[in-house]
Amino acid sequence: MEASQNVAKRGSTAVEGKTQESNAAVEKRRDEQERVTVPAVDIFEDPHRITIKVDMPGVSKDHLSVHSDRNGLIIEGTMSIKAPENMQALYADLQASKYRRSFVLSRELDSERIDATLKDGVLTVRIPKRTEFQARKIKVNVG
Repeated sequence: MEASQNVAKRGSTAVEGKTQESNAAVEKRRDEQERVTVPAVDIFEDPHRITIKVDMPGVSKDHLSVHSDRNGLIIEGTMSIKAPENMQALYADLQASKYRRSFVLSRELDSERIDATLKDGVLTVRIPKRTEFQARKIKVNVG
């Protein structure tokens, strides 16, 4: 009988407190996930490199992050669209405030020499192929 007195019952403040914390944490995570937009990309390949064009309107260079390691590329950006002074938006089509996109890089790409340029809301990332993986023309001798 003593053990049952120590167990929190449904409707008690101990159970409600844990439930409220749990619901608040779930809501916070849901809000964070909903605010992240996966930007549209175009990917091009030529014999020397892969080029990725990422649409990121409203992102400035100061709010952009491009990270790579041996086998991954992560692109993140935060929009910084400001309303004119003394005005507040009543409606906005763009509700997400963050962009995030990640890619797995092939071993044939040289992640040490990645180049990125941001112009007019489009991020262009160029990833060169390693020399040993680039196509090359073989000279044929006539004997």
